[in-house]
Order: sequence, then structure tokens, then C-alpha cells
Amino acid sequence: MSTCPHLFRSHPNLSDEANRNIVQSEIEGGVFLNDLPPATVLEIQTQHHCYLVVLLSDNNALISGHPQYCPEPILVAIAGSTWGGSMLKRRFVGRGMHLEFCHPEYSTPIVTSTIQEIREPPGVQVRDQCAGVDRYGYNFRGDGQTARAHRVGNIE
Repeated sequence: MSTCPHLFRSHPNLSDEANRNIVQSEIEGGVFLNDLPPATVLEIQTQHHCYLVVLLSDNNALISGHPQYCPEPILVAIAGSTWGGSMLKRRFVGRGMHLEFCHPEYSTPIVTSTIQEIREPPGVQVRDQCAGVDRYGYNFRGDGQTARAHRVGNIE
């Protein structure tokens, strides 16, 4: 009998590759978006681009950082992260994985290149959390919707 605790028990209905990916995502690290409050700002560095994500409510977020899909902040639904296939780790952003989000102007999900780093940038905060206005001038109305607010000054 082993005295070593069993940290991960593979799922019998998943392939060895899927079980390995699950374990690897735990080793590489990441964040479950449900664990973060609305208005959290994340900087997600992928292999090719650096995205800025402002979490709203549920799976909604403002995302920017890709020259074609989101050069300016746009409201998207973040599905989670994949390993490059069809298996999705919902509401999770993980290193070594690919962020998947639904863009309002595209019929299929957008999948990024491999995530290298995830951080909450210091000094980049929502301008007025009480009023619910983020650094891009979007107003968080509390009902899961956003409205463009009047910009006041520049945010560094």
C-alpha cells in the first residue's frame, strides 16, 4: 500500500492524451475566471500577441490586442481554453493552452496561439469601480450589459 497521496486519478472514459493534458494544465498554471471579480484586468501574453481582457459578468469580457479580431476593446464571450483540439476547459485561462472566445462578428470561435503568461498588470485598474467605468470608458451596468460612457481624461 502506498503512503503517497493520489493527486490525480485519471478518468477512465478519457484518452491518455486528454488525461495528460488535464494534469499538464494543473502544472502549468492558470486561472478560473469564475474565481475573479468583475472588472478584473488580465494581460494574456500568447505566442503572437498580448491581449488585454477586462472581465465583466458571467463569461463576458472586453478584449483587445489582436490587429484583426480586436484592435480596439470589443465585447466577447470567453469560452475557456483548449489544447488545440475540441476539448475545452471551460472558464479557464491556462498557460500552454489556447484561449477561445466568441466574437460578435464571426460565426466560429476565435482561438489564440499558445498562452505564454497570464498576469494582472500592476497599475492597470478599473478607473472608478464604484461607478463601474473601466479604463476604456465602458460602463458596467451590473445587469451583464455594458454601455459606452463619456471618457474623462487619459489613463496611463
